[in-house]
Amino acid sequence: MTNPGSAHRVGITGVPGVGKSTFIETLGKTLTSKGHRVAVLAVDPTSTRTGGSILGDKTRMSSLANDDAAFVRPSPTAGELGGVTRMTRETILLCEAAGFDVVLVETVGVGQSETVVADMVDFFLVLMLPGAGDELQGIKKGILELADMIAVNKADGNNAQRAAAAAREYQIALHLTAPASPHWTPPVLTCAGLTGEGVETLWSHIEQHRRLLSESGDLERRREEQRVRWMWSMLDSRLLEALRSHPEVGKLLPEMESQVRSDVTTPVSAVDTLIEAFGQG
Repeated sequence: MTNPGSAHRVGITGVPGVGKSTFIETLGKTLTSKGHRVAVLAVDPTSTRTGGSILGDKTRMSSLANDDAAFVRPSPTAGELGGVTRMTRETILLCEAAGFDVVLVETVGVGQSETVVADMVDFFLVLMLPGAGDELQGIKKGILELADMIAVNKADGNNAQRAAAAAREYQIALHLTAPASPHWTPPVLTCAGLTGEGVETLWSHIEQHRRLLSESGDLERRREEQRVRWMWSMLDSRLLEALRSHPEVGKLLPEMESQVRSDVTTPVSAVDTLIEAFGQG
């Protein structure tokens, strides 16, 4: 059994079509072949119209899902910020207690909400496609600041040269941001999830990152800050639940929504009224 908190937590994100599932399956199989036990928490997009989700990661990672040393858990986003359910942090701890020493958290895609995932992992990996160009222009600075590594995926065959060129562009872009730790300069690598090329080298860098941050004390400090932010996140969530379930607030909500919609009252006034009703409970 592994103690909760002792596993290597790695967040993985990437632009649409970058091949996250293929990459994660190859990485996972590489790790299990080395004796690791790997848990993959793959977040599945929930439809905003129907509320349903495909939960297809076990299909996309069929080989890894059938590996006795791996556990693949697709989770519907259910509208949660960043595609991360509120229970993801608890699930990480549960996986660690069950003996998984590597936990990979896959996110829906690149966006401002990726900070949610970065706040629960030790290492944040951003996958990119070969051919920087316009794609580089579309990367938000915040994503670069979160990245502990950028890996240009699909760097095989005819894409090899384009991937190398893209890696150079991303390396230049990273110089414009401040690294998360003074003890680590985020590298830019190339890899191919389909063939496995570069995957072992990539993992060796992740292990090096853990050693350096552990020795410097940065890893524990990062975990401490994450626990505090987790507390505030849970407090925000619980307070919102309490507000929505409050009887007096429940009575007022339809009327306040109607008044705001018809511009009879302002959103600020409506909120003041609801907070006042909540405080009287």
